[in-house]
Amino acid sequence: MTMKPRNGEHPIGDAGQLILFLCFMIVWVGDSFFLRISTFGSADLPLSIRLILMVFVMILAIYLAKAGHVVTKQEDRAPGVVSTGAFRYVRHPLYLASLLFYFGLAVSTACLFCFGLLLVMVFFYDYIARYEEKLLEVKYGEDYLHYKKNTGKWVPKLKSIRTNA
Repeated sequence: MTMKPRNGEHPIGDAGQLILFLCFMIVWVGDSFFLRISTFGSADLPLSIRLILMVFVMILAIYLAKAGHVVTKQEDRAPGVVSTGAFRYVRHPLYLASLLFYFGLAVSTACLFCFGLLLVMVFFYDYIARYEEKLLEVKYGEDYLHYKKNTGKWVPKLKSIRTNA
């Protein structure tokens, strides 16, 4: 059985994200608040620092998620490659927002199991992002290649930050 892509997304993208979300939340809640097997590092890093870092990361994740939803509202979306809002800094702001959300939770309790699971999630998100980028290259051709060259996949390129500031 082969799955067909939906709206330029990887066929297992949504299911994979849901499964990883559930796994992460089970591990985070289970280890952070009940088992406390891998949270021994929390004693070395003060709660205030962990919470400040978590809040900063969560604010960035919320910005990326909100600004990245411009492509999901088809009626408001301009034709062609979207390179405004969060898309002027990174090519996958919604995926990056998800990863930052998980990072913020992992930092808040210093859960090492969560950091390990986060590494798996980074590989998964990168896998589906590569798939989607191939579709976008076919759909938009040279315009997308130019955008890809000038915009970071996960981390903003300094050049694009300076020219857009």
